[in-house]
Amino acid sequence: MRLKKQLSISLRQISTYLLAILLGSLLTVGVYRVSPSQASPAAGSESTTPTLLAQNLPTAVATRGSFVTAAVKMVGPAVVRIDTERTVTRRVEPFLDDPFFRRFFGEDFFSEMPQQQQRLTGQGSGFIIDSSGIILTNAHVVNQADKVTVSLKDGRQFEGKVQGVDTVTDLAVVKVQGSNLPVVPLGDSSQVEVGDWAIAVGNPLGLDNTVTLGIVSTLKRSSAQAGIPDKRLDFIQTDAAINPGNSGGPLLNERGEVIGINTAIRAGAMGIGFAIPVNTAKEISTQLARGEKVVHPYVGIQMVTLTPEMAKENNNDPNSSFLIPEINGVLVVKVLPETPAAAAGIRRGDVVLAIDGQQVTSAEQLQRIVENSGVNQVIQIKVKRGNQTKTLPVRTGELQNSV
Repeated sequence: MRLKKQLSISLRQISTYLLAILLGSLLTVGVYRVSPSQASPAAGSESTTPTLLAQNLPTAVATRGSFVTAAVKMVGPAVVRIDTERTVTRRVEPFLDDPFFRRFFGEDFFSEMPQQQQRLTGQGSGFIIDSSGIILTNAHVVNQADKVTVSLKDGRQFEGKVQGVDTVTDLAVVKVQGSNLPVVPLGDSSQVEVGDWAIAVGNPLGLDNTVTLGIVSTLKRSSAQAGIPDKRLDFIQTDAAINPGNSGGPLLNERGEVIGINTAIRAGAMGIGFAIPVNTAKEISTQLARGEKVVHPYVGIQMVTLTPEMAKENNNDPNSSFLIPEINGVLVVKVLPETPAAAAGIRRGDVVLAIDGQQVTSAEQLQRIVENSGVNQVIQIKVKRGNQTKTLPVRTGELQNSV
């Protein structure tokens, strides 16, 4: 009897334990199925319930599937492949077109040689921002192209016309004759934070409709730091895989909104790619679509950010060509001839301290101030020259687009 009673108690304990586990599982499942409105505390009340993970993820994750899948399904049809053709005329083979050979044979010899035409092809990506057929891409994808072919994911092909190109920001607009075309939703790149999801969509190396996933590695990476000194950009840096052919394609956030335009990779590095913030494109895409020129002001100096430590290292070097004030500012490395800076009397070795009363501590900051100043505007540049401090009025000029 005693053994039977003990067995009965044990069975009741086991049943109670199993029931508790089952109820706990049901409650857990119920929590993650609660809608945001049900989970929110009543007005004026204070909730002690922890924030639910499902509320912080896209709807697609909370219900079914991946947020990447949802984003790509929404945006994919509006991402296009861009094929370009360009004819280049040369008089000689490239290896002969060298100053040594020209001096040896003479210019007359080369001028009499028959011209040779070479057909160059290129490939990139882009995305439709207006259902009438307005496509945003990189300038280096379509610049100087004789023929542009746009292919959609559904197989349709269109002849594209380059409406406008701005090489300074590496942006371009292509137009195709279409209607009711799929479009991408544009996000707000000013709201992007380091660590956010980043989804790259495009056609790398001819592999159409390729999707890669990563995060935003850093923000406001200057074009000089990215190894592209001839541009005026602060990039979004990402570790989402970007390869040749991705140029011009969209970089998306977890909601499928475009936050950037994939444009460059760092040579010799893995997991370092750069995208133009979409807000930069928003500012000039309308002008480019209308065929208007985008104007950029400049002063005409080459510069680097200066710190007291850098200046001290230079000054302690016996081979240094000049001494630098050991202060924070922007060092003028070179003044380009026949530029506003040259006309104003700015010299190599000057340290820029402020512009229009605003303190300047980095080359990127100086560039942004000049960019925002407008063309043909007089700005007051305060410089440190040796033991003297001068304020020089500089009238900004118009930077010419390179080809």
